[in-house]
Amino acid sequence: MAGHSVDTLQSDYKALVLGASGGIGSAFIQALEADPACGSVTGISRRRDGLDITDENSIAAATKNLSGEKFDLVLVATGALHIDGVGPEKSVRAVEADAMMKQFAVNAVGPAMVLKHFLPLVPKDRRAIFACLSARVGSIGDNHIGGWMSYRTAKAGLNQVIRTSSIEAKRKYPELSLVALHPGTVATPLSEPFAAGNRRVEAAQAAADMLRALNGVANGRTGIFLAYDGSEIEW
Repeated sequence: MAGHSVDTLQSDYKALVLGASGGIGSAFIQALEADPACGSVTGISRRRDGLDITDENSIAAATKNLSGEKFDLVLVATGALHIDGVGPEKSVRAVEADAMMKQFAVNAVGPAMVLKHFLPLVPKDRRAIFACLSARVGSIGDNHIGGWMSYRTAKAGLNQVIRTSSIEAKRKYPELSLVALHPGTVATPLSEPFAAGNRRVEAAQAAADMLRALNGVANGRTGIFLAYDGSEIEW
């Protein structure tokens, strides 16, 4: 982080959470509402607003009511491990083309379209953070056990979206940090079969950890893969 200084978001910063009705998304909302430095929190969700992360028209429509707004913190808390009842594969022999395409639609293409339509809603003249939920299993360099091919590959695609977008965005948003964010293993019924003794935390704790990690990102640092504890993960 040489050459960069830690610079937290301005007082009364404005936050936006996409996927606000999900477990982590709703925990982000609660944590931000409890933060005295946060001036306002806006949540957008499928349940309340009809946001469909797999439909670009739906994503574009979600920005219409926010015209003229500028958000200092944007959190994309969308994503899925199980889609239409299909979970992670144990072997390449179990990979199905349709299931893999659905993983990409939700976990990679959707966030890319969110970046396309929501990036203009962050300020160009001050510190801002735009973070998307990723997962450590999306790291190619950190993959030592295999499996979960569709989910891993989709999250690796998301990571490339963040990395590539950060290079382009740096020209117009010099103080913006674009971050792929690993939440750790959040305690849910879906995660329980895959915990395998790993650290599991409630959604509220995961949200608090991730917000603390984002708060520690140095001003000017962008295109990074960040874990909930503030450590960086190799791509």
